[in-house]
Amino acid sequence: MGVLAGLAFSTSDLAQVRFSVSPMWEVAPSFRLLRSDSTHPVHRTWVDQVRPRWAAGGLDRGWLGELIPLTGGYIPDFLNPAPLGPAPAPAAEWEAIRATPGDRVRRDLDHLARHQGSLGPRLRALRDDPYGPLLAELTKELETYWERALAPYWARIRAVLDADILYRARLAAERGTGHLLDDLHTSLSWDDGALLMAHRKRPLTRTTAGTGLLLIPSAFAGPGLRTRTTPPDPPQLAYRARGVGLLWEPRPVTGTATLSAVLGRSRTLLLAELEIPASTTQLAQRTGLSPAAVSQNLTALRDAGLVSAHRSGRSVLYARTAAAETLLRAASA
Repeated sequence: MGVLAGLAFSTSDLAQVRFSVSPMWEVAPSFRLLRSDSTHPVHRTWVDQVRPRWAAGGLDRGWLGELIPLTGGYIPDFLNPAPLGPAPAPAAEWEAIRATPGDRVRRDLDHLARHQGSLGPRLRALRDDPYGPLLAELTKELETYWERALAPYWARIRAVLDADILYRARLAAERGTGHLLDDLHTSLSWDDGALLMAHRKRPLTRTTAGTGLLLIPSAFAGPGLRTRTTPPDPPQLAYRARGVGLLWEPRPVTGTATLSAVLGRSRTLLLAELEIPASTTQLAQRTGLSPAAVSQNLTALRDAGLVSAHRSGRSVLYARTAAAETLLRAASA
């Protein structure tokens, strides 16, 4: 059944509740989905597209496999740095991980060992020398995972997360922050002096109020809440964002004739095909354009901020940016 955990949370903390979108907070739950034999149906489309290149890059048997327990449980706190600002860039979060003090890395790994019973060989080496180059090696793998698994889809994911924040900000403005917290999750409630979370495996240890609360919507979070309460950062709470059930639903592009008059037929066709991130070769096969024409038009779209490129092994995947999604929605209206 779990325990009822209480996090010290005063009325002054209500005025310091903030939202943030964090690339790093999507890494662990998405990685678990790729490793799991029973994929959540909501994310099956994403898993089917990403798992082959995830496995081809050896990411299923690297650092993350030792750091992220398959069945849930504790993840080292240094993997989830407190987001700096409402939407930190991925590079800023990688840098925060690289800069983690060695004693903090060792303490988190000791905590992980207590939860798991032991550490894998990479983590044992990192624990023995947390001040050496191994933390940078781990962070490099995180960057590779991001580029292959999440970055090509980030514009789509980010739209869902931003919509969730907008909804909850309106709710807080209309009904108060206390109601926002009560509405966030069925296990969460606010009582004067404490933020209560039901069905926790273990009690929370933070008993000092006054630093506010950071709420992090997540596309890949499970049905429960994820927490990080390590001082001196404000407590962080990640939850499943509204609208995730429709995240991977096909979104047919209409209004292409109007858009073609502005961008040209070939570039409009490529944008429409990038519903799913793809390489130059794949786009040439799907559109009938020559590889040279695809490459030339993708360069123009990238220069215009409508397409982003993400290296995946020896190939490069292209994806629509948030600006492209906005443009396509406007053309379809």
